[in-house]
Amino acid sequence: MGIRIFIDQGHNPSGPNTGAEGNGLREQDITYIVGVYLADMLRADPRFDVRLSRNSPTEILGTSNTTSLAARVNAANSWPADYFISIHCNANTNPAINGTEVYVYRENTQSYWLAQHVLRGVVERVGTRDNGVRLNPGLYVLRKTNMPSILVELAYLTNTSDAEKLRDDPYGFAQGIYNGLLSYFGFMPL
Repeated sequence: MGIRIFIDQGHNPSGPNTGAEGNGLREQDITYIVGVYLADMLRADPRFDVRLSRNSPTEILGTSNTTSLAARVNAANSWPADYFISIHCNANTNPAINGTEVYVYRENTQSYWLAQHVLRGVVERVGTRDNGVRLNPGLYVLRKTNMPSILVELAYLTNTSDAEKLRDDPYGFAQGIYNGLLSYFGFMPL
């Protein structure tokens, strides 16, 4: 049995808990496809087992923001996953703000070290700005998971250059996360 990675594609396609929008892109569409690409890479690697929070582009989790987040966490906890990766896209009222950041519950933890590797993997692969690993103990999916958990903000939908990368190279973002996982575990690419 491989290392169990739970990939949470942030937000629902419609209804409760939809995501940000910018430059004609919807967060929930980007997170879905990046998660699928990442799952495909992990499934092709016998060192990993993988599950997704959203198994189809139309799947809706929960009936409110709270129950949507709880469904994701409960699926990871009950498996149980070894690691939890929540994928998101960022937005800001200032269109100049750009880059990639990864959120964790606290410093000097496995989550924090994993976040450093994943952040570097994404930045090196797609060329976004490195905004660092950031603490956010208030995030439900980081607070309620029973395993090391990270929340990856891939890039800013509201920034023209970031939005182009998200639109044109979702595979690259997935590959960046995968490369970060390999680096964190000290694995060579297959």
